[in-house]
Amino acid sequence: MAAALPAGALAQKTAADRSGKPFQIYAITFRGMTDVEKGFADYLSSRKIPVQITYRDLNRDATRMPGFMEEIRATKPDLIYTWGTSVTLGVVGPYDTPNPAQYINDIPVLFTLVAAPTMAKIVRDLRTPRRNVSGVTHVGSAEAQMRAMAKYRPFKTVGVLYTTTEQNSVAVMKDMRRIGDEKGFRVIERTFKLDGNRKPTADGAVEMLHEIKESGAEWLYLLPDSYLGTLAEALIIPTAMQLNLATFASTEQLMQAGALSGLVSRYYNVGQFTAHKAEQILIAREPMANIPVETLSRFSYQVRMPAARQLNLPPPLPLLSYAELITTEVATQ
Repeated sequence: MAAALPAGALAQKTAADRSGKPFQIYAITFRGMTDVEKGFADYLSSRKIPVQITYRDLNRDATRMPGFMEEIRATKPDLIYTWGTSVTLGVVGPYDTPNPAQYINDIPVLFTLVAAPTMAKIVRDLRTPRRNVSGVTHVGSAEAQMRAMAKYRPFKTVGVLYTTTEQNSVAVMKDMRRIGDEKGFRVIERTFKLDGNRKPTADGAVEMLHEIKESGAEWLYLLPDSYLGTLAEALIIPTAMQLNLATFASTEQLMQAGALSGLVSRYYNVGQFTAHKAEQILIAREPMANIPVETLSRFSYQVRMPAARQLNLPPPLPLLSYAELITTEVATQ
């Protein structure tokens, strides 16, 4: 029996088997480069895996996707990397609509930063995706998020502002309603208005936050909504603070934007974990059916102390034994 090669040697042997050609990865981001891509590239570099990554950015504009799909079919990369739910669905489509003329199904697709891959119909089952798709989810379940929120401040009403054209947000909201019915709390929903091109707009967002507060919400839950993320630091969180409305973040980006608290996974670590799965696909040649969709095993419970003082909501003592306390003000972008 041949001795097992260490990862670096295996990567070099695989590269040699390919006549020195690096693996081609076609990466589509949703709103530019993030720490996820940095973690992804750093991991591959540290493992000496020869790759050439072609980055394309959707820039929140779905009309760019057909051009990307044409380029993928022409270049036939070894792996397609997709950032977020909208991009991933644009490439592979829902599992119950596998149209090969419209979507890609003959090249492995590895997604990252997808919050609810089963509810969004990207995969039927996390353990056995059953298609040429796998990836990493970055958000704890809605139920885990609600439990974490209640540990800071018990609540009977939670407010949410989200984008109806983001499938990820729609899926999370569906789960939120179910959990609210089961656990006995109200969910006050407001949605961003859409312009004539069905793109979300900030028009009326401040008024909707006032409505959420006046409806009795004790928390504003910042779900993993990309458009919400673009407004969080400049508009959403400052308005919530003025209304004395506590904010709970589902992602690291939203915590960095100034949220009071959150249960988050670090984007850099998500990128590294995604790259580990790329290594399984490209180097170990694992069948996609054997690569489950997973999330990081550990999340960070973060509390922004300046916000806690401003809202007069100090974290309860038991929380201090494991929470990561952020003592700085929001960093200037």
